[in-house]
Amino acid sequence: MKLVHIADTHLGLSAFSRLDPDSGMNLREKQIYDNFLAAIDWIIQEKPDVLVHSGDLFDTVKPKTRAYTTVLDALTRLGDAGIPLVIVTGNHSMVKTRYTTSPLAVLSYHPAEIHAAYSFKYEEVEIGDTVFHLIPNMLRPENYRTAYDQVELEKGRNNVLVTHGLATTIKDKRLATVAEHELDSTILSADFDYIALGHYHNQVQIAENAWYSGSAEYLTYGEIRDTKGGLIIDLDKHMVDHLDLPHTPMYDCGTIPCAGRHVTDITDDIIERVQKKCPEKFSLVQVTLDGISREHGKGIDVRALAPLREQLLDLKIRVVAEGEESPVALQQDVRAIDYLTEFGTFVEKKQLSAKQKEFVAQTGRTVLAEVMEQHREAPDDH
Repeated sequence: MKLVHIADTHLGLSAFSRLDPDSGMNLREKQIYDNFLAAIDWIIQEKPDVLVHSGDLFDTVKPKTRAYTTVLDALTRLGDAGIPLVIVTGNHSMVKTRYTTSPLAVLSYHPAEIHAAYSFKYEEVEIGDTVFHLIPNMLRPENYRTAYDQVELEKGRNNVLVTHGLATTIKDKRLATVAEHELDSTILSADFDYIALGHYHNQVQIAENAWYSGSAEYLTYGEIRDTKGGLIIDLDKHMVDHLDLPHTPMYDCGTIPCAGRHVTDITDDIIERVQKKCPEKFSLVQVTLDGISREHGKGIDVRALAPLREQLLDLKIRVVAEGEESPVALQQDVRAIDYLTEFGTFVEKKQLSAKQKEFVAQTGRTVLAEVMEQHREAPDDH
């Protein structure tokens, strides 16, 4: 049997303050939707017997309408191609009680073949010559052991474990997110033909038969050196290969030494490096300035960088001040803060009716977007 393994698609994630001019949607959010559907098409071309998603399909437990419609579109394409989807819930889209409906439950109404585990219990699915043992994200770490103790491996058939959590072998890579649980290493048994893991965003093998597929997208700058994509697994030959998938590129333009240099020269160096390193429009770019001193005043020439920023989704400028070792985000770089998301989170926490929240959110986002646009065009002393 041939599988494709993906995870951590985080549909609905929005970041940065750029809006798509056609839809008015957060541009990063739209990129992720579009890339996900393109990835589904690439996966279909590989003609796998099953697509395995090991958690965090959505970014939140209450997905946006566009996130749902994107998944429904993907299911239609998979259904037309005759490819079943096997999926477990992850910590980001996990409900907090047993009495709340999981966002994955809605997908069961789609006519495509989908096997989703989200009910805080072990589930078993048989497809062809393979048994999929599904352990979704649990309410408590000890529940993984309870679920795992129900596993009965099928002799003479392929056995695949699908689960979501942080393996103890890489616990130093903790993501510090809600409901992040460590997976006891004894659960990752060598008796399985393959173990499909989700939660850790770098593609990495942690045992002979166990892999994190990683996320297809760069979701934070902390992932800038991670391997992104999916995995192709041939269970009969016990072979695992990397699968490139569409994603928004992220580039590290390196470190620029600033000691003894004029602000204009530093700014010109940033522009030259980004233009040389980053050919794609609306990419993510990071650059580090080393040795910024008081002589540089407010820092680089923000106005000179404006045309460059318009070609990018985001430009993150980190600075290492004289006498410091750890880089921090440049304070003048207002695009490093996603004010629209911050405002949305603020409104969501308020005791308002659904209609009131919708009005305040829409009005506030429009005003904020206009203010940020004016701020980008304003001179430094405004």
